[in-house]
Amino acid sequence: MKQYEVKRLSIGDETLAYRTCGAGENVVLIHGNMSSSVHWQTTMEHLEGKFRVFAPDLRGFGDSSYNQRFDSLRELALDLERFLDEAGIETCSLVGWSTGGGIVLEMAADLPDRIKKAILVESVPPTGYPMFKKDASGQPILGELLKTKDDIAADPVQVAPVLAAYAAGDRETMRAIWNAVIYNMKQPPAEDYEQYLDAILSQRNLVDVDYSLLTFNMTDQPTGSAEGSGRLAQIKCPVTMIHGKLDLVVPYVWAEGAKAAVPGAKLVTLETTGHSPLTDDPALFFEKLDEELA
Repeated sequence: MKQYEVKRLSIGDETLAYRTCGAGENVVLIHGNMSSSVHWQTTMEHLEGKFRVFAPDLRGFGDSSYNQRFDSLRELALDLERFLDEAGIETCSLVGWSTGGGIVLEMAADLPDRIKKAILVESVPPTGYPMFKKDASGQPILGELLKTKDDIAADPVQVAPVLAAYAAGDRETMRAIWNAVIYNMKQPPAEDYEQYLDAILSQRNLVDVDYSLLTFNMTDQPTGSAEGSGRLAQIKCPVTMIHGKLDLVVPYVWAEGAKAAVPGAKLVTLETTGHSPLTDDPALFFEKLDEELA
């Protein structure tokens, strides 16, 4: 995996780290939860001969600062909108992986004249990511959603073990989690994987992100966790969803629902990949990404 230098930009109270390469039209890559711009480096290498590529670390991830907590994906989108201004990026296409896809939608709604294309890769749907209370056996109690950050932090299955792994710098627990649900089909090369684990363990904002995902809703219909902002109607650029049929984190049926919710959206189906098409089948992923960026 090619290595890209870390640079930094101040955006008021925070400093965002980022990697950049290439020349031409601007493409901004937005990572997901439990990751950072490090996870985009193979994609950067693929794109750098055709585009000017930027891959920032979100607030509280990677090498970026975490001076202020946050409650919404919109706040992370506003960070990146400041980043575009400071980096001199007037117009660009956005590519968001997982949680990053929700941030892409928020940015596209805010900047209809500056975002040329929005590409969502295994993205959280615009109705958010539900998190349920657990019974004594650790199974979700459907219909009983978590409500507060304290509830989320105490979740015995999805959150508390991850927080413990972060606190202890426990690489093997984190590796086991990724192998179970993200790299369950194909693991990256060993040297790359160690860099990814370094990046994963640098996260400091897990509860904020999980709460933001729970309460994310850009539709005009309420969910159990949020009333709905109706902001999808403000998006003017083409929206493409690239989604693997075998995704265990964001099920494919959620992508079908997202396509129906986003006016004019296109769904590109990857029949043989899961939540990380970047590693499951990079050649296929890059082929589809190239087609949508063209």
